[in-house]
Amino acid sequence: MTGSRWLRGLRLSLARLPFGAPASEGPVHVFRDPWKGDAEQGARLIGGKFRFDRHDYVLPSGNWERGPWPEPAREWLHGFGWLRDLRTLGSDRARLTARGLVSDWLAHPPTDPLVRDACVTGSRLASWLSNHEFCLASADPRLQQRLMERMLVEGRTIAALLPLPPQGARGLMAFRGLLAAAMAMPEQTGFMSRFLRYLPAELERLILADGTVIERSPEAQFLVARELAEMSVMFRTAHATVPPFIDRVLDKVCPVLRAMRHGDGGLAVFNGANERHSAAVEDVLAQGSRQKLIAPAMPQGRFTRLALGKSLLIVDSGPPAPAGFDTTAHAGTLSFEFSHQRHRLFVNCGSAVIGAWRDAMRSSAAHTVLVADGLSSADFGPDGGMTRRPVTVSCDHQTDGTAHWLDLSHDGYHAPLGAKWTRRLYFGADGEDLRGQELIDGERNIDFAIRFHIHPDVTVTQDDEDIILQVGGTIWRFRQRDGVVRLENDVYLGRGKREICRQIIITPQPVAEVAAPPEGESAPEPEKPAAAQKPAKRTHQSVTWLLERIPE
Repeated sequence: MTGSRWLRGLRLSLARLPFGAPASEGPVHVFRDPWKGDAEQGARLIGGKFRFDRHDYVLPSGNWERGPWPEPAREWLHGFGWLRDLRTLGSDRARLTARGLVSDWLAHPPTDPLVRDACVTGSRLASWLSNHEFCLASADPRLQQRLMERMLVEGRTIAALLPLPPQGARGLMAFRGLLAAAMAMPEQTGFMSRFLRYLPAELERLILADGTVIERSPEAQFLVARELAEMSVMFRTAHATVPPFIDRVLDKVCPVLRAMRHGDGGLAVFNGANERHSAAVEDVLAQGSRQKLIAPAMPQGRFTRLALGKSLLIVDSGPPAPAGFDTTAHAGTLSFEFSHQRHRLFVNCGSAVIGAWRDAMRSSAAHTVLVADGLSSADFGPDGGMTRRPVTVSCDHQTDGTAHWLDLSHDGYHAPLGAKWTRRLYFGADGEDLRGQELIDGERNIDFAIRFHIHPDVTVTQDDEDIILQVGGTIWRFRQRDGVVRLENDVYLGRGKREICRQIIITPQPVAEVAAPPEGESAPEPEKPAAAQKPAKRTHQSVTWLLERIPE
């Protein structure tokens, strides 16, 4: 055990000992959760169940330690963020259900290792405080006392675990919980001092210079903005000055979050993100930033956003997130999404949190990319991090003001196949002409599939070699050259449910077979190799494609 781990363990053990000033009789400051919940989830909770990642589970009763829940669902359950779902439902039964579940947890708290997860602990603390008026303010005094005693222990636990190892966006939940403890028990001055001491360094580690979250995910961008916006609300509720560094970071993060939205207001679907409801994204932006700015570029985050006319093209033009922050990264390097007005046409397939769907959604085949020889451009280890990834990713952007040219490439297929993939995109005609050229430079001809995933709202038909897409009163035509095109069924998880849709797939043209010699003749003898062998000739495979709007 390293010295730092030993010291952290000692601090954690001391934090859980019953010494020091006793807990308050009730929280000095409370605040109301600023975010809307899911009333349907609230109704399930009243019925003794909950839904997580499209699966239904039974709520615990007296046994929060073990259950038929995968680890991410267990963390969600112990984080108590679902109290807002019951609050949104708003009935007396919802209030009593919320109070009963908090009371049951306090009577049966978990042991290690969940106790050592400062992020889950922070979510729980903040959720208790932000829903206190809804379900706990009128509770029995004995329950109130147990709650405050536990909040004191939980606050000390988070303080003892700081600074955190790399957690990504979820790490901010720990700081939100510590701030909640400081609000509820301001006499415990150590909570606020550690919050102010460690949060700036965490934000510096998490936020790149252009405001992009290091995980390179619209979902992570949303979560960071929401966490910081909620912290700002908490300070204002307590009539305290918001630390300037929080406002400065929000002013960087929110414009990037706006840049990661499509015309329908939802999030682009990259690296563990799903669309989310546009109202939820708008609420976070309204609380987080007064100015409605869109980041003009993301040079460190390495996303390319091109708006032309009423169309929008967003390209993942950079390498995956670095090790330690890549547990939600997908093998979707150089994938893109394309939308017109409020309608998405080409998309990635979405994400899942658990099980086989999580693995499937992280693969290259679930993205609008070229898939070489059935392989992904990255591999993942048991802990979720990447074990193989593109090392060199390039993007050159040229524009004349009326059109854009992108020249992109990555070497994610060099290790397994000795190949490099280049994608060249042209975006012009007021956003109604999108063209591409896909090139594979390798040691041999490689089987490939170029996949274009189509949003479920789009109606798709095939007319000979043309693919016709209809959505929102507009008609688009897709065609290609030098490959073989077909339509196949597809699955989209980007709206939190499984939807059947369609995808366009382009594969190589069949290689012409060598004619057999006439009967009675033998095949010619192969030539003997020369004394000095020339370097093996590299192969070049190319397919071009076009998406254009058909005039009405």
